[in-house]
Amino acid sequence: MTGREDGADLAPLPGETPIVVLVNPQLADNIGMVARAMANGGLFHLRLVAPRDGWPQARAFRTASGSQRILEQCTLHDTVADAVADCHRVFATCPRPRYVITRVFNARAAAEEFHVVNNNGLRAAVLFGPERAGLTADDLAHADTLVRYPLNPKHNSLNLAQAVMILSYEWWMAAEATPPRQFQTHRTAPATKGQLDNFMGHLIEELDACGFLRNAPKRPGMVRNLRHWFERGEITEQELNTMHGVVSELSRGRMRHGRPEAKAEEDE
Repeated sequence: MTGREDGADLAPLPGETPIVVLVNPQLADNIGMVARAMANGGLFHLRLVAPRDGWPQARAFRTASGSQRILEQCTLHDTVADAVADCHRVFATCPRPRYVITRVFNARAAAEEFHVVNNNGLRAAVLFGPERAGLTADDLAHADTLVRYPLNPKHNSLNLAQAVMILSYEWWMAAEATPPRQFQTHRTAPATKGQLDNFMGHLIEELDACGFLRNAPKRPGMVRNLRHWFERGEITEQELNTMHGVVSELSRGRMRHGRPEAKAEEDE
């Protein structure tokens, strides 16, 4: 019944983590893609409330793409009340909450709140409605907090797996230690200021020799422009070594053909 048997070795993270509750899901494919989105974000606990076509469904396992263990461990419930009975906080996704007085978070704030709740040893669940119409007013009555995704107002429609993916991503990123910006250098390292000064000395020496910097009034500004260019580029040691080689080869080529000042003297 589970389709492919070689899924990832998924397991719940230690402690409490958010529970995804799909209320009356209609398509087996979407249930499988929800499991895949949950696995991407480190979520594991899935509860299904009265899926339209029953449970289990082989097609859901086929579309889970390696996250079958989430489907194998999910639980089936007849009502929303039963699905959230053991939870302390219940969130519900709702694109247009009307006539309701309650807390409304965006996905990022909801994810941060999940961490606060779970770190206190409490259990939180988030309700996602059926694909066609979303959660009903009765479903929302079980929630203490609503979650909205502020997207393009001209087209803010999401399918079920996309909605779960956004919240899963925000949950993961709320505790992710990867720096938001990095400079990837592979097997080299960023050049030091001393290494850059050494290269600039080499470059300027050759530029003086070939006559490029012969305009004395403009020379300081031209040198500064060159320095700013290399400073701004976060140049690496490997790149500096390459540039040293380039400058040296240009110099050797000029020597083979004669330096400009030497030719000028010959012409005289």
